[in-house]
Amino acid sequence: MDEKTMVNDALASVKASLTAYTTAISECSNPNLRSTLQQIRGGDENSQYELYKIAQSKGYYQPAKMADQNEINQVKSEFAGTPRWS
Repeated sequence: MDEKTMVNDALASVKASLTAYTTAISECSNPNLRSTLQQIRGGDENSQYELYKIAQSKGYYQPAKMADQNEINQVKSEFAGTPRWS
């Protein structure tokens, strides 16, 4: 297995774990367990970012182009009327 495949597999794995932790945290009623899961998720987020930087620096991953201000304003206006949960 080449390096690019390994890095991309690791990124996919961390992404899946972040999704699982987020779901578990949102459904957790035990404050201690919730806090522990949040700490673990934070570590995974840091790992994901480090892997992302490696992948980008080696040309394995090209992020989407940055949105310009008009695109940002359009999205803001589309969500302006969306109800917020409290």
